[in-house]
Amino acid sequence: MPKFYEKFVKTRTQSAAKDKAKSRLNDSKAAGKIKDFTHTKHDDSAPFYEADSKPDARFVSYTPMFDGNKLTRESRAILEDFDKIIQAARPLNSRQLLNLPKDIRLLSHELTDERDERRLGYMNSREMLSAYARYFLWWNLVRLTRVFANIGHKELSLADGAVCLDIGSGPLTLPVALWIVVPELRNVHLTWYCMDISQGALTLGEDLYLSVAAKLRPSNPNALPHWNIIRVKGGFGTPIKEKADFIFSANTFNEVLQDAKQNAETEAQQKVQGLLAYAKSGAAFFFAEPGTPPAANFISLLRKNFIAHDYGAVSPCPHQEACPMQGTNAHRGGREKWCNFAFGTEDAPRRLLKLSEAAGIPKERAVLSWLFLKKNIEPQAAVKATKNAGARLLEMRITSDEIKLPGGRTGFYACTEYGLALAVDRSRRGFANGGKLVIELLTKPENLKRDKKSGAKEIVIM
Repeated sequence: MPKFYEKFVKTRTQSAAKDKAKSRLNDSKAAGKIKDFTHTKHDDSAPFYEADSKPDARFVSYTPMFDGNKLTRESRAILEDFDKIIQAARPLNSRQLLNLPKDIRLLSHELTDERDERRLGYMNSREMLSAYARYFLWWNLVRLTRVFANIGHKELSLADGAVCLDIGSGPLTLPVALWIVVPELRNVHLTWYCMDISQGALTLGEDLYLSVAAKLRPSNPNALPHWNIIRVKGGFGTPIKEKADFIFSANTFNEVLQDAKQNAETEAQQKVQGLLAYAKSGAAFFFAEPGTPPAANFISLLRKNFIAHDYGAVSPCPHQEACPMQGTNAHRGGREKWCNFAFGTEDAPRRLLKLSEAAGIPKERAVLSWLFLKKNIEPQAAVKATKNAGARLLEMRITSDEIKLPGGRTGFYACTEYGLALAVDRSRRGFANGGKLVIELLTKPENLKRDKKSGAKEIVIM
């Protein structure tokens, strides 16, 4: 079920010990004892090393991952007023609304630092389900609609009569997100098998989906007013009557790992076998998980096993080589980087931001790890054509915010087919976390030097 955790997301509530430690860290930075490699804004006046006078690459193109302009006005309106849709479907009285921030805060603890104490059927509790829908579901819609809008409608197209499976569907977050953000799919007759252990969550989700569908109608007058929703009470492995053309799952597998009796690698192998058993030949897959090290690591393991079955990562991965950001031991204090992406919440629904503040868990950033797979994918057409023409092009997926580098430089980390890269940005184009960058290498990959701190290949881009 959709559960994005706050454990790795900065909040304003910190313990006195953390505040004291932070103060000591800031004092050390101010005294010049610690170099600052944190995220920062670009300083146009900052000098560059003389060694950077000869760049390694030339800018070709850039595509953001979370471009909010890709959302239509009607999509924004639904997201902005989603609390009103929930209130109409499952009204709360004034006392219950007053207690809502407290219920959200309690549920947040159960989903993060008190996960071991959470009972399996917590979504069957009226208070917890209401808190979940009015906070976590709403935030998950913000995240997923932004991702789907930027994947592109062509990649998400399906034919009339196609079958979709949503594993761990909860209150139908994924079908609702797709209906909101992909108008073309509203004209297509789809059957959705929505699978979850909580019947209450599925019932609420169907009510919410039908409410959204009534507000955002298909443009084709001959289309059905909504998709066919089949609720399936059960967990992963529960049989369905048809093979699926597209299989989705959001924030489900991190919970599987919590109770797993075997290591993550074995768990991923078994899950991929089970997922393929649900799928038609050539089916597509989409997974989203919290942007935490364990969840990101599991995403990378799913990717590895799908590639072994002749699947390829359409997005966000810019290549089909081994993942350089698995974060295997990051949650144990290791220095490995894990694949996750984030965007600012300044454009999030105003009442959702206000509710987050009231619950004591304000959000400045929305974070997730995700993966979109298809069978036997081809390289991006423009990149393929240019490569055939002889240019040495390299696709990069930006995996960090802008960071300060020694010598007054700025840059960012990125995923490439040659592994992790540290891009030194001399183009000054303002690249954002998650964006896809295409560059032309002006030197051989083996001649790129390595960053001493991270071991990543350093690429100076002009």
